[in-house]
Amino acid sequence: MHFIAKTLGIVCISLAFGTAQAAPCGKSGTGFEAWKPAFAKEALQAGVGQRGIQALSSARYSTRTIAADRNQKGVKYALNDFIRIRLGSLDGFAAQARKRKLANAGYFAAVEKRYGVPAGILLAIWGMETGFGRSMGSEPVVSSILTVAYDCRRSDFFTPHAIAALIMVDKGLLSSTQNGAFHGELGHTQFLPGNALKYGVDGSGDGRADFYNWADALASTANYLKAKGWRAGQSYQQGTANFAVLNEWNAATVYQQAIALSAERIDR
Repeated sequence: MHFIAKTLGIVCISLAFGTAQAAPCGKSGTGFEAWKPAFAKEALQAGVGQRGIQALSSARYSTRTIAADRNQKGVKYALNDFIRIRLGSLDGFAAQARKRKLANAGYFAAVEKRYGVPAGILLAIWGMETGFGRSMGSEPVVSSILTVAYDCRRSDFFTPHAIAALIMVDKGLLSSTQNGAFHGELGHTQFLPGNALKYGVDGSGDGRADFYNWADALASTANYLKAKGWRAGQSYQQGTANFAVLNEWNAATVYQQAIALSAERIDR
């Protein structure tokens, strides 16, 4: 597969809001429709165009997103239990991933040459996030990310990602109705929109970064890890600098351990 090792120009778009007054957040869905016009002013100042504003106007308050957000319990499993529940077994999971690696050896070699991130790490993340693309979410990305941007719990964190999602709609990188996970995570490896906009690269050779194309998503994941300090050719097991980089992907230690252990088996 031809690999284009460059980021798209859109990643340089600023997400700064200047002096625009922030739209007031809410604690229930009753104020969401009134919030959208106020948020549109922020979006316009941040560079969102007509298609993005239309997507904002059509968005709905996602009760499923709020339910998921309110009921987060964190990752509290022991490593063996986490592996059993999430992966089945390390060897079985690695065998699935290795088939994909062998079928696309040229692609993974090109990605590692460019970013220094081995196939095992990327395949482990892909498999753990979406089951190699089998389950990429069932909630519209735009509605989900706007809902958590509106919600008072973490509005400051999610607002830049909401702006980014609208910019992605503007640029034709995201459909206004495209499904993702409950907090707006999108594509094969579940990028938040702000990270997708910043780190998205074209891995398939068609000139665009499409996170619902596995080659683009994995190349973008490698680009993200490199930007966070990944060291090419070095170990990624617990206690190393590369293992610490995995914390940038997911803050749960058990998740990081599972990535490192499964990646080691995939790359044998």
